Amino acid sequence: MWILIGALILLLFLAVGAFFILRRLGGRKFPWVQFYIRGKESGFSFKEINLLRRIAVEGQMQNPTSLFWSVKQLDRSIRSLILKYRSLGQENEEKSVSMVAKLLAFRKKVELSQPKYKIGIKSTRQIVQHQRLRIMLPGAGPFFSTVVENLRRYMAFSYPQGPKVPPGFSWKGRKIGVYFFRQADAGYYFQTKVANDFIDKKYPILHVAHADNLIRTQKRRSVRVDCNLPAMLYPLRTLNEGNESPEAAVGLRSRIIDVSEDGAAILIGGKAKVGIIIKVQFLLGDSSIVLSGVVKNINFDPKKNRSILHLQAQPLSLIMQNRVLEYVYNIFGERETPSSFTPENPDAASPLPG
Repeated sequence: MWILIGALILLLFLAVGAFFILRRLGGRKFPWVQFYIRGKESGFSFKEINLLRRIAVEGQMQNPTSLFWSVKQLDRSIRSLILKYRSLGQENEEKSVSMVAKLLAFRKKVELSQPKYKIGIKSTRQIVQHQRLRIMLPGAGPFFSTVVENLRRYMAFSYPQGPKVPPGFSWKGRKIGVYFFRQADAGYYFQTKVANDFIDKKYPILHVAHADNLIRTQKRRSVRVDCNLPAMLYPLRTLNEGNESPEAAVGLRSRIIDVSEDGAAILIGGKAKVGIIIKVQFLLGDSSIVLSGVVKNINFDPKKNRSILHLQAQPLSLIMQNRVLEYVYNIFGERETPSSFTPENPDAASPLPG
């Protein structure tokens, strides 16, 4: 008799224990088996999946496994996790930084798996108006232009700016190579022929034949966003001088016009050279961001005497990388539509020395 009572009490304790375990796992309806399987497939450790499960439960997600494929749910979860670490004073601890970095890396994987990053375009007829172009002639260039109009029979390019050409030079009939980078996609190259040169018009343009043989290259490895942020730029002699320590001295005024974890596009006054090494610092909210690296490409506007430097940054520390990615993915809603600015304003950009 007493043995039976003891067994019943033991079963009662086991039932209560199972109830609390299930409750901690998110209740009987929580798909914890699928959640753990999906988490392991996504590259998370058992301990990390446990933390994600708690976030899913606290956030009362109707479909917890969506955390592993939904950008919206991921953003909410990353924000929740960062706020939790901040409230505990653990935001800069190694384990916390590593976990946030892993979630942000997974966030990038989910983002870049979207069709818009994979499908691409096949024909020049799909190029949008105002697309920036880099044009090469056999043995000459680069020249820079933009798409003014894209019509059924031809494209209209703004008159190319670049190296000096001989007097009386005409683009008409010339075979050219054209490079461009499509926003949120990849780099492209095609060859075509200039149908007409309207240098004598009030607004000189070129009419260029369409091409259906686009070559897709340089697929995006990171997500880049437009912005308009004041920055200070510092020329460096070597990459060894690059670090993430903010400079106390005043640098050259510049503007960050787009940013990613791999680098930035920087507007300066004057002209610069490909291959220069620079350090640039700016604020994202209250955080000081410092990037150092090599300028891989330059777009120079001779009329306005300004350049856009395309900086390939050295790998960032996890803390710095996390802060940049929080801004890129707009985790805390701090990124607004870039406001207009006037490059001629002396506070906008300064020329590099020499």
